[in-house]
Order: sequence, then C-alpha cells, then structure tokens
Amino acid sequence: MTLADLNLVRPELILAIGALVLLLVGAFRGKGGALFDGLCMLVLLVAGAAAVTGGHGRAFAGGVVVDNLSTFAKVAIYAASAIAIPLGGTWLRKRGDDKFEFPVLILLAALGMGMMASAGDLISLYVGIELSSLALYVLAAFRRDDAKSSEAGLKYFVLGALSSGLLLYGASLIYGFAGSTHFDVIAASIQGGQAHTGVLFGLVFLICGLAFKVSAAPFHMWTPDVYEGAPTPVVGFFAGAPKIAAMLLLARVLSEGFGAAIGQWQQVIVIVALLSVFVGAFAGLAQKNLKRLWAYSSIANIGYALLGLAAGGEAGIQAMLLFMVLYLVDVTGFFACLSALQRNGKPMETIEDMAGLVRQQPGIALAMTAFALSALGLPPFSGFFAKYFVFKAALGGDLVWPAVLGLLGSVVAAVYYLRLLKVMWFDAPTGEVEAPPVTAKTVAIVAALFSFPVALFALGWLEQAALAAAAAFG
Repeated sequence: MTLADLNLVRPELILAIGALVLLLVGAFRGKGGALFDGLCMLVLLVAGAAAVTGGHGRAFAGGVVVDNLSTFAKVAIYAASAIAIPLGGTWLRKRGDDKFEFPVLILLAALGMGMMASAGDLISLYVGIELSSLALYVLAAFRRDDAKSSEAGLKYFVLGALSSGLLLYGASLIYGFAGSTHFDVIAASIQGGQAHTGVLFGLVFLICGLAFKVSAAPFHMWTPDVYEGAPTPVVGFFAGAPKIAAMLLLARVLSEGFGAAIGQWQQVIVIVALLSVFVGAFAGLAQKNLKRLWAYSSIANIGYALLGLAAGGEAGIQAMLLFMVLYLVDVTGFFACLSALQRNGKPMETIEDMAGLVRQQPGIALAMTAFALSALGLPPFSGFFAKYFVFKAALGGDLVWPAVLGLLGSVVAAVYYLRLLKVMWFDAPTGEVEAPPVTAKTVAIVAALFSFPVALFALGWLEQAALAAAAAFG
C-alpha cells in the first residue's frame, strides 16, 4: 500500500471515516435529526467531489480500478444516496421512527457501491457487494416494530445469502481454472475467444449472483415482497443506486474479464434480459399495490438495460449507462411521490388510493404522470430516449429479434401505467389527501421536470459522459 493507492481511493476513505465518526456522534447524542442528516449528506457531497477531481489508475495491485466509468457511477450513486437521506429522515420522523443509524447506513451502502464501481478483481467485487448488501438488509427491516418491514428484511437477507453463495462458487471456479482473480489476467487466459469450460461455468454462476442484485428474472423473487414491506423512501433508494452499481459491475466483469468470449456469454444475458422484460410486463398486470407494481416495472427495466449490455462494445455500455441514469431519476421521483402521500392518516400505496389525485394534489399528480409516461417510453419524456439508445445498441449488435421482443414487452407493460393514469385523472376522490412534506414534494417535482423538459437539454451532455465512461473498456 502506497500514498498513490490511498489517493485513488479518497472517496471511499471519506465515506468510511465519515460514517464511523458520525456513528460515534450519533451514539453519544442518542438521536438523529435534520442537522445530523445534513452532515451525512455533506460527507456524500465531499466524496462525490473527490471522485470527480481525483486521478485515474489502479491501486492495491490492481484490485481497485479508478477510471471514467467508476467516476460516472460514483457521482450517480452518491447523488442518489444524498437524496435518500432527507427523504427517508422526513418520512421516518413523521412516524416516530427517526434514528441516527438511518443516514449512517446509507453512507455505508454508498461506500460498498463505490467499491463495486471500482472493483478490479473478484475479491474487491465480493467485498463491495457484501458491504453494500449488509447495509441494505438492515435498511429494509429498519422499522423493526412493523411486521412487513421485518419480513422484507428477513427475505432479502436469506435470499441475498443464497445469491452470495452462487457468486462465491462462481468466483472460485473462475479462479481455479483461470489462475487469478484479476479481470485482466482472466481475460489473458481466454485464448482465441474460447474460455475454458470450467471458467464458463464459473461465469454463469457469477452472472446468477449479480442478476439477483439487479433483480433480473428468474432471480427476481425477492423484489416484490421487499419493495412492499420496506419503508417507502428506502425502496426508492433500493430501486436506483444499488442497481446502477451492480449493472456497472456486471459490465466490467463481462467486458474487462470476458470481452473476448462475448459469443459465449451474450446468449445468457439476452435470455435473462428477455425473461426480465416479460416477467415484469405480465406479472405487473395483476398488481394493485403500487410498490409491488413498481417492483415488476423495475424488473422489466433491468431487462432493457441488460439488452443494451448484451449488445457489447462501447455503444452497448453507453446505452446501458444512459438508461440506468435516466431510470434512476424517474424511480427516485416516483417513490418520493409515494412518500409524500397520505389519505385519512394512512399511506397511499394502491392504485385505488390514487383516485382523483389530480383534483387534490395536482403537483404530485402531474409528477406521477410524468414518471408513468417516462417508464412507458412515451416521447418526449426521458424514458423514451433511454429505450431508444438501448434498442439502437441492440440493433447495432445484431440483436434484432431480442430488440423486437423487448419492444413487445414494453407495449404490454403500458397497460398498467395507463391504468394508474386513468385512476388519477378520471376517478372520483375517496377522501381528503393530507398536505405532502416539502422535502418529498420538492424531490418529486424536480425529478419530474428533469424527466421533461430538462432531460432534452441535458441529454447531449449525458450522452458524452456515458460515452467517455464506456471508452474505459476501449
């Protein structure tokens, strides 16, 4: 370990030290509060600045990689984490569940996700995944007196342990047959684009473990139950930042470690992508709870991102990164809306609860309309451009039939988005909606404005940033 190594991991050091110091402060104070939340957000912002201004290179004998790709992901992850802190803090304080551990757990989860973004070998990959996962398990069960929240945390933990076992078994096979845990050495062991059978078996297990982390079918079974039971702002956090980290990690493993064997892993990613699209589309049709519905929506959307990844090359990575960032904004905004809404003292979590919302809370209703139309892929909302880049990359990678099938899945999913819009705009209200908290309403409206029209102006910059990040594999 050298000073150069430590300099490259400044964001992680800032988050680790900040989390430990704030944990001690919280323990001595015995409570959290808005000021404590603000300090945690400040740590994330400083870490983000360190990521942007830091140098590039490899640290700790290649176990940590810092490049445009990791920087791109860290900025998105830290921004989403910073937004999750005031959203969750306000929501928990309103219910008398405010605890100082909440923002500290967000910091630790962000630390793990940052390590995932910079993983250069199988060991740092696993350490990053487990560090973020352990914090997420606790966040899912944060309201320990609530039966659904405890159940969500337990299910997430048990199934997460299973996925970790698959991932470790795959990593051990790869190490055994390739002779190294480093992605560049693994890539060098692949001769003529043909990987050893044992390495391929290991890669399949590794893909299965990572597919769980992004809730891709058929490893999605935890997602609806955890989304329904976990605190609403926590679900908004789950649906965005961890998935960006896991998708980027999957991209790094496949492109940096197994890029020469694309013909052997591409078909696996395509199958998982299409399964995710159709499971998310058809299972979502039966859902009445909005958190479960958006769980299936997230499964379908991960399918589109995987389709871009399957295309391979810089265009495929760029499309995946653009899709995930634009999706992050939409899903964060949607769950901010859900966090803001209560009727007759109860949270509004079903489609029927949204009846007549436009007459009582027009700002929130317009924001939810924007997110639904964006998720549907209707132009000129950001979701349309996200899918456009993915399908363009798929067609460029000769994945014509997968692109056509993905488009059909998008048409099916449109049904449940339109059903939500119909209830909000045309059904009669069933009770008085309480005034939404300022924090949640602000996040929802800002995210909706980004979805349209700000995304139209920001798209050029985002496209260039994603291209520069994808070029890390060039």
